[in-house]
Amino acid sequence: MRPPSINCRTTAGLRVVAMGALAALPASNLLAAEVDLPPVSVGAGVRSSFTYSDPDFGDEVSDFELNSARIYISGKVTENISLMFNTDYNAGGATPESVRVIDAVAQFSFSDEFNIWAGRFLPPSDRANLYGPYYANHWGVYRDGVQDGYPFETEGRNDGVMYWGQFGIAKVSAGAFDVQGLTKGSSDVLYAGRVQLDFWDPESGYYLNSTYYGEKDLLAVGVAAQTAAGDNAYSVDFLLEKKLANSGVVTIEAEYAKYDGLGGYPSPVSNINVPIPYDSSDGYYLLGAYVFPQTVGIGKFQVLAKYGEATYDYGFAELDQTTSELNLTYLIKDFNARVTLFYIDSSFDPNLGLDGKQMGVGLQVQI
Repeated sequence: MRPPSINCRTTAGLRVVAMGALAALPASNLLAAEVDLPPVSVGAGVRSSFTYSDPDFGDEVSDFELNSARIYISGKVTENISLMFNTDYNAGGATPESVRVIDAVAQFSFSDEFNIWAGRFLPPSDRANLYGPYYANHWGVYRDGVQDGYPFETEGRNDGVMYWGQFGIAKVSAGAFDVQGLTKGSSDVLYAGRVQLDFWDPESGYYLNSTYYGEKDLLAVGVAAQTAAGDNAYSVDFLLEKKLANSGVVTIEAEYAKYDGLGGYPSPVSNINVPIPYDSSDGYYLLGAYVFPQTVGIGKFQVLAKYGEATYDYGFAELDQTTSELNLTYLIKDFNARVTLFYIDSSFDPNLGLDGKQMGVGLQVQI
């Protein structure tokens, strides 16, 4: 059915009436009719790789993999209130593939010294957890039994509330969280805190990077601790980064961590696919990297080496893990576009058939 027709004279009359009505309205009412949406930022990230794995026990495997895919959403509600909402698709490894909420946090920012976060986010922990895989300097993050072994709900995040503030060279944070993931204690409440000192350039905000690719000169030391039901975890991390006179960038990163009944990596040893629990673990890693100053094509090359040692204490015995990693990365646009050739070697003492080597190429793109 066609809509009823309106003749030209009627249409002209309606236009005159409408213009007269608008002219009679105060200017403030006209402005109030406009829809003013808050600014919203939307982004995405993808990590994909091809790997060749050669385990000490088992078959060699070559695999194309979508390691991770993320969507980032953030925006301001008012001048002092903002919202961050991020999701992550994870290939899962031993767990089924899934899309999970990793950040869902209301952020109340009243000054550099006073900020309150509530929801799901990265709690006070080591630098490695606060930068995550997308802002790590190396490809094979969380393979050494040391970095980011704190308990978590999903992707290093916990549900809870936290205070953080920046006081000159010091950044402090403390909070309480409900943790179910890897917590070995019986309490549902986990308390976490971190203190960081930036002796050279400051690092704004709460989340961190493992490198700034020469945009900052850094000398930073951080101390973090978590406790739940009498079990504890703590770490000390260090980052030095300097842009040299030739525009090359040198980076040195290190960490020591101890997981005393709280957190820690899954046990490397299992009995009929059931991990054998250990009492505590501790270890360290040292990372060095250099970005060459010359531009080659549309990017620059970076070389990187990382070495880590971790010890798992089972009470009746100890198991030592040694992890070495080499990277050659082509930096097109820092964290937003980079390609990495990587080699990772993991070995254990005593040798229980857990040793293995992996090499491949990884691609990361973000918008």
